[in-house]
Amino acid sequence: MTLRLHSRYQNSAGQRVRIVLNLKRIAYEYVPVPSASSPEYRAVNPQGLMPALEIDGQIVAQSMAIIALIEELHPEPALLPANPIERAKARAFALLIAADLHPLNNNRVRKYLAGEMEVPEEKITTWYRHWVATAFASLETALANRSIATRFAFTDTPGLAEACLVPQMANARRFECDLTPYPLLVALDAACRDLPAFAAAAPEAQVDYPG
Repeated sequence: MTLRLHSRYQNSAGQRVRIVLNLKRIAYEYVPVPSASSPEYRAVNPQGLMPALEIDGQIVAQSMAIIALIEELHPEPALLPANPIERAKARAFALLIAADLHPLNNNRVRKYLAGEMEVPEEKITTWYRHWVATAFASLETALANRSIATRFAFTDTPGLAEACLVPQMANARRFECDLTPYPLLVALDAACRDLPAFAAAAPEAQVDYPG
C-alpha cells in the first residue's frame, strides 16, 4: 500500500493527518503543495482544499475522512477510547476544532474577508481571536469536566483529540491569542509537542518549510 500525502507545511488539517500517520508508524510520502488553487492540485483534489491522501492511486480528501480511513485500515494503536461514551467525547472535542473552529478561521476565509469584504487586517485578527476564545473555552471545560482521569485528553496515549488540538494551538500562538485562560489545553499541548510523532509532523520539520 503506497501512501502520498499532498499538503503544505502550514496547513493545520494536513498536520493532523501527519500526526496520525506518525502515531501509527505508517510510512508515507509527503508531497508539498505550493498552492491549493493551482490547476495541478485541482487535478489531484477537485475540492481545492488540503490535505489529500493518495492511496494506491485513489484520492481521499478532507482530513477527518482521511483519519477515519487510516483508523479503519490500521486500528492499532487506537486513536479513540474503548468506552463508547468517552469515544464520543473525544470525537466531539476533535470536531469542535476541525468542524466548527477551523472552517471559520482558515486562510481562504481570511482572504475573502480582506479582499471581497474589504475588512481591515486588525478586524480580521479580532475575528480570529474571538472564535479561538469561544472554542478554547469549551475545550478547556471539556477537559475540566472529565469523569475519567487519563494521561492525555481522553486516553493514556495521544490520539484524535491531540492530533486536532496541537496544530490549532500552534495557529493560536501564531496569531498571538491569549492562552492564559486555558491551562489544561496549554499543558496537554506541551505534553504532546515533544513526542516524536508530533515533532516530526510540525511545520518546521517539513521539507517545504521556508526557514
